[in-house]
Amino acid sequence: MGAILAIDDDPHIRELLQALLMGAGYTALTAGDGREALRALGEAQVDLCVVDAMMPHMDGAAFCRAARRYYPDMPLLMLTAKGQLGDKVRGFEAGADDYLVKPFEALELIARVKALLRRYRKVVEQVAQAGALTLDNAGHLASLRQTSLNLPLKEFDLLFFLASHKGRTLSRRQILDEVWGLDFDGNERTLDVHINRLRDKFGPDSGFRIVTVRGLGYRLEDL
Repeated sequence: MGAILAIDDDPHIRELLQALLMGAGYTALTAGDGREALRALGEAQVDLCVVDAMMPHMDGAAFCRAARRYYPDMPLLMLTAKGQLGDKVRGFEAGADDYLVKPFEALELIARVKALLRRYRKVVEQVAQAGALTLDNAGHLASLRQTSLNLPLKEFDLLFFLASHKGRTLSRRQILDEVWGLDFDGNERTLDVHINRLRDKFGPDSGFRIVTVRGLGYRLEDL
């Protein structure tokens, strides 16, 4: 599981956050203010920050702005005092993804951490790499060594699915269900035709290959 950085100027809150996060299976780091937290981010791999709104030296909003500048893909969960709407607004404007009001329930904290991690990982997973080929699923964009390619939709979807499971053998049924849909009732030969088209377009110089696993399905491998 990932590493979480808990940022709060109250040592008791830091201890509580660390205990709750470690109890949920995360590696938990702590910092007493935003400046200390930025130093920690430069020294360790952190997957999410839980940051208090009110802190000396660098408050939560200032930290969020700085973190967004240098770590744009990191989830930020803001802790705010009860009824302090202004803190929530400033936090969101500064780049916070979610907020939790103090005092908070342990189960809600962990649930929000898990939800943010899932959300960000889903975004990250919108980009897949196959050798020298980059596939951006959000915009259906493909580029080979920074040269844009125009792929038909089904070829793109098929290639993205294989690249997202690089090194893993996928059954023909898995691929058809994912790329063509659960209600696909066409000929399985459709899959073979699309695989052959991709092989014709992307030779060894593309840095990957699509392997036929006899009796099972296909697997994409980097060369």
